[in-house]
Amino acid sequence: MPTVRLIARLDIKGPNLIKGVHLEGLRVIGDPNEYARRYYEDGADELLYMDTVASLYGRNNLTDIVSKAARDVYIPMTVGGGVRSPDDVKMLLRAGADKVAINTAAVRRPELITEISRRFGSQCTVLSIEAKRIGPKRWEAYTDNGRERTGLDVVEWVAQGVSLGAGEVLLTSVDCEGTTKGFDLDLIRAVTAAVPVPVIASGGLGTPDDFVRAVHDGGADAVAVAHVLHYQKHSIAELKKAAARAGIEVREV
Repeated sequence: MPTVRLIARLDIKGPNLIKGVHLEGLRVIGDPNEYARRYYEDGADELLYMDTVASLYGRNNLTDIVSKAARDVYIPMTVGGGVRSPDDVKMLLRAGADKVAINTAAVRRPELITEISRRFGSQCTVLSIEAKRIGPKRWEAYTDNGRERTGLDVVEWVAQGVSLGAGEVLLTSVDCEGTTKGFDLDLIRAVTAAVPVPVIASGGLGTPDDFVRAVHDGGADAVAVAHVLHYQKHSIAELKKAAARAGIEVREV
């Protein structure tokens, strides 16, 4: 198994790092650059920035935040929210992003995935999925930070997105997000079985064992963590040590 990545997720609203539950009830945590530096120094493998209101206002406001982080942080950064065109991707890459995540605009115009992939490479193109369970082993894809229904079956949409050129999948369970009660393992299994590209599991981690289950039981290639890091319930070192003890290969802190 390749090295499993631990990704620190930073949800942004305006200039602030925020956190909610089910992508709602957002609370201000602090300065995103301070947290980014801390997580980089603590051994995170990547950073994930998501502009939580970008699609609502039709723009991504993370350029300044990402460019400031790029001066102090030397690990890959993925940036998402409000990306509507290859030119938006170009702007974020110039600011310091390594990969760009797309959701709402890709649902509206799936060929955008191909346009971005052809211009910047599939390794740069991350398909972001916000999933809500609608039945036994069935999930619907949502957009606009979990606010808008699409009618799309998650597994079918992921497979289509990868066929169009997405090189990675960011899979967020809206049902589990912010609850710290564990991942939706059925969801992760269904998506990892459907596509040959890396899948990042996001939404629900509460304990180091949840990290292990996402990889061993779900098949995730990476795990995005927010709540337990922001509130200092577990450290990056704790999570990685638990994974290593379970036989998961991780980059040492």
